[in-house]
Amino acid sequence: MDVSELDRCFVGELRKHEWTNAMLMELIKWERIFVEPTTENCGFSHCETHLGEHNIHSACSDIISESGPIPASVPCSMSVQRVLNALRKSVMQRSSLHTIFQAVICGRRQEEIAPVAVLFSGGLDSMILAALLNECLDPSYEIDLLNVSFDGQFAPDRISAKAGLKELRGIAPLRRWKLVEIDSDLSNLTSETKHVMSLINPANTYMDLNIGIALWLAAGGDGWVYEGVTSSNDVDQQRVKYISKSRIILVGSGADEQCAGYGRHRTKYKHGSWVGLDEEMKLDMQRIWKRNLGRDDRCCADNGKEARFPFLDEDVIRTLLDIPLWEIANLDQPSGTGDKKILREVAKMLGLYEAATLPKRAIQFGSRIARESNRKNFGSNRAANQASAGSVVIRKQNSS
Repeated sequence: MDVSELDRCFVGELRKHEWTNAMLMELIKWERIFVEPTTENCGFSHCETHLGEHNIHSACSDIISESGPIPASVPCSMSVQRVLNALRKSVMQRSSLHTIFQAVICGRRQEEIAPVAVLFSGGLDSMILAALLNECLDPSYEIDLLNVSFDGQFAPDRISAKAGLKELRGIAPLRRWKLVEIDSDLSNLTSETKHVMSLINPANTYMDLNIGIALWLAAGGDGWVYEGVTSSNDVDQQRVKYISKSRIILVGSGADEQCAGYGRHRTKYKHGSWVGLDEEMKLDMQRIWKRNLGRDDRCCADNGKEARFPFLDEDVIRTLLDIPLWEIANLDQPSGTGDKKILREVAKMLGLYEAATLPKRAIQFGSRIARESNRKNFGSNRAANQASAGSVVIRKQNSS
């Protein structure tokens, strides 16, 4: 048939390719064995146990070395250890130095190189990634902690990032940590905003745009660091311009979805109990590729950086699914305690006791970009809230 007769349309056959990897097929289903606690299976639903210390370590060594569902009668501490082991392995795999770094290393002192960075808010997820990266990366390398703020030193994420840096220095004093303070003003990002809108497409809400801009700026790594005498007091140091050269960025995506970190998880638990919570978490995980990952990956890749997601490692997902849901989270407890309970225990094992108590705070709120976006597009936060700004589709005039 003549192409002109096809009215400028392509004709072809659509073929659907199913997953052939059995493990991936299993993970796609995202099914947990132990969802609801009962009198039979929740005897050890807390991190305390009546087993003797010797028996605990003996049983723990057997369980954490094996894969498969963790029996509901197993003490919580063993589950936490398995999650920690899986996360450590995941970070190690995503921070190994290969030939991509050779060109960077040439001509520079090794101790001045930061090949891997962390998208860093100072919150629970990014603190865990930073601490594990410290364990996995050679001590001669620096680690860049990328922090974005639209309110200077007053944004919540900037405050928690500085507190987090102090805690990281406490557990790893010999590591050269660099908190990269990336300050921005939304009113000065007109052309950049249009560019980011093209990156997040087909996502088209203000929430997606706010997250996309924050990620795009973080991946660019163009900010400031404090140099000089090592001190927890920035007054004793000099703030100098710095651009991160890290080619890899560790991102905490997947932690909230798998460990009940969102407010809607608490709502579902309240109205639908454990089954409702499990269904909501399953929905989050099965749509994360569509709602989050493509958007986030493109915003990082546009800067020549590769986003890597340790919490979405197959073994990490499998390990978390093998653990009873009531050990993952306890939403009867307040925010900062029961949500992502198992990750809070992991943080404690890493010596991050302050980070273990921090409540969930999304990047668009922690960086204050949501507030500035609301003021710019709706006139005020109140007007934006009335319009349910997070789900409002971006107006066409903003993209023209």
